[in-house]
Amino acid sequence: MSHPIDPTLIPFFNPTGIAVIGASTAPAKLGFGVARNLAQSGYTGAIHFVNPRGGRLLERPTYPTIADVPDPVDLAVIIVAAPLVPETLAAAGRRGIRAAIIASGGFRETGPEGAALETECLRVAGEHGIRLIGPNCVGLIDTHLPLDTTFLPPPGPTPGDIAFISHSGAICAAVIDWARGQGFGLSHLISLGNQIDVRETDTLAPMAADPHTKVITLYLEGINDGRRFVRAAREVTRDKPIIALKVGRYSSGRRAVASHTGALAGQESAFNAAFRRAGVIRANTVEELFDWAKTLAWCPLPAGPDVAVLTNAGGPGVTAADALESHGLRLAALSPETEAALRAILPADASVRNPVDMLAAATAGQYVESLRILLDDPGVHSVMVILPPPPMESAGGVARALIPIIYAAPKPVVIALMGERMIQEAVEYFRAARVPEYRFPERAASALAVLTERAEKVRDAAGEVERPPLADTDPAAARRALDAYRAQGGDPAGFLPFEVVSEMLAAYGIPTPGAALATTADEAVDLAWQVGFPVALKVASPDIVHKTEAGGVLLNLHEPDEVEAGFAAVLANARAAEPAARLDGVHVQRMVTTGQEVIIGAVRDPQFEAIVMFGSGGVEVEGLRDVEFSLAPLNEAEANVLIERTWAGRRLAGFRNLPPADRAAVVGIIRRLGQLAADFPELAEIELNPVRVLPTGEGAFAVDVRARVGS
Repeated sequence: MSHPIDPTLIPFFNPTGIAVIGASTAPAKLGFGVARNLAQSGYTGAIHFVNPRGGRLLERPTYPTIADVPDPVDLAVIIVAAPLVPETLAAAGRRGIRAAIIASGGFRETGPEGAALETECLRVAGEHGIRLIGPNCVGLIDTHLPLDTTFLPPPGPTPGDIAFISHSGAICAAVIDWARGQGFGLSHLISLGNQIDVRETDTLAPMAADPHTKVITLYLEGINDGRRFVRAAREVTRDKPIIALKVGRYSSGRRAVASHTGALAGQESAFNAAFRRAGVIRANTVEELFDWAKTLAWCPLPAGPDVAVLTNAGGPGVTAADALESHGLRLAALSPETEAALRAILPADASVRNPVDMLAAATAGQYVESLRILLDDPGVHSVMVILPPPPMESAGGVARALIPIIYAAPKPVVIALMGERMIQEAVEYFRAARVPEYRFPERAASALAVLTERAEKVRDAAGEVERPPLADTDPAAARRALDAYRAQGGDPAGFLPFEVVSEMLAAYGIPTPGAALATTADEAVDLAWQVGFPVALKVASPDIVHKTEAGGVLLNLHEPDEVEAGFAAVLANARAAEPAARLDGVHVQRMVTTGQEVIIGAVRDPQFEAIVMFGSGGVEVEGLRDVEFSLAPLNEAEANVLIERTWAGRRLAGFRNLPPADRAAVVGIIRRLGQLAADFPELAEIELNPVRVLPTGEGAFAVDVRARVGS
């Protein structure tokens, strides 16, 4: 697949000439570091140093101003004091430079004055048509061009096939050093800093188009344009895997107040939903980020989840089996032919059942032949080889013998090397051969799980269904209902009356039981006759989220006298529980007395726009927190996946005394609510709780609804 690159970004990734503005002869200055790294990187384009003092630096002339720099030059690296950056940018623009890396710090990260400097830099860049990386960044490295515009201490990264894009500059030096120690190389390192212009999303297409990059890794502190990121990442992950480490996951984040959906939806829920939609694999640690990247870069994709484990000790084999199952993988059931072949080459006491335990005295030849046999079994999709220090052979000797078999295998093989000093020779052999190795089976199992997940996503992407708007909805009718209410002034807090929400839901084909607002006991009785007994009474208040806990709900009222008394009781209970709450009256609603209870909601996320929630409803939602989220809108397959990720969804198939429920009706409501939330960006949140799901073929009804519009 072709990944077109924004032409304005080309000077960052393939410049014809680079000017370092602020280059210094002082070895302690960052300007010297940039000049040194660029000069020593092997970059074959033109290199120009700029410093008002002139002179020479690293056997090259230093020009007093950027105007003095000869052609070619299309990229500037700026490392001057922050207050000087705007004028430096302007001078670069007048020179005809259209791309700049601002390595200087002292901007937004320092306070309001620094933020104002950023604004001015962006203004100047806009006047001259300059694209910016930074400020407050390390810069970028391309190990294959080659090119190094950073000030990081040498040595730089070894050439490799993993691109690293980071919001943090501080982590870049650590990653370079760690990568060298872990035996893998980088194709690119891109430090984005404060991202006043070029963001992580902009860098995805260049990395996707780069022939040297097999895996893209991201270190993210946030995403500014979430939907744009999802679209771009989805295109890239069709061809190349993206692994993201999103930090700051336990910050308090945004909390809405109107609903369970708003309370349970946070930044992390939105990121998880966005990454799933985009096909991005989420890592929890830097170690996972690169453990998984190595495996994805160096291994073929498996055809399924069935893993064979080959070991010379029983305990590690059991550990591996547990780890594999914990990650959703399975121990492969070996064929009788495979077991017979293993029995023919292994001692009588060896176990030829999976995990295959060759015993402690296993030789290099037995490792090789056993691995070959396992790879030939069609029921084996991947293999984990566990290698504690063998008592009779060197670990390095076993590694040398295994590598040709692993190279030739069409199936992935990962190595669990257990130990430290006695396995170092094996470590070096495997790393040189680009065979992923891990210290213990748990890390190896985690990497295999991600490899299997990637294979599933590649297969799913081939049949991915788009999300056209639902044909049988009436957005215009929903718009009329909402606009008519807001034209009357509306609620200062943005809460919508039940009647308005019901009209909007009706316009999108979301069924609700008949209900209406009563402001007196007599009105309540009249409405009960209209909707039909039995009825439920629910306090109408924008300030009371938990109506049941406040005594604001009465169910199964069969007689007019019960309704009359219930009206007074509901209001009295609500007033006692929430003295400051606004009480608009009581909703009278036809009872839906059967069915499973689920919750379906949607909330507006500032980064990713509308996200939909599904899970256990009614009073269970806060206690169980059995909920999952997805970006809106959803197609049918995505709605089904959302359902399946929860216990509430799996329970729809039937459980104990519960008959199978109408899952198709739930899918329909999820899709319709998602479309409603996507069509109405002013909806801060909307919640259907509970939705009662009747037996298969009988539908589902949103029994209680709640919605709020934003400012």
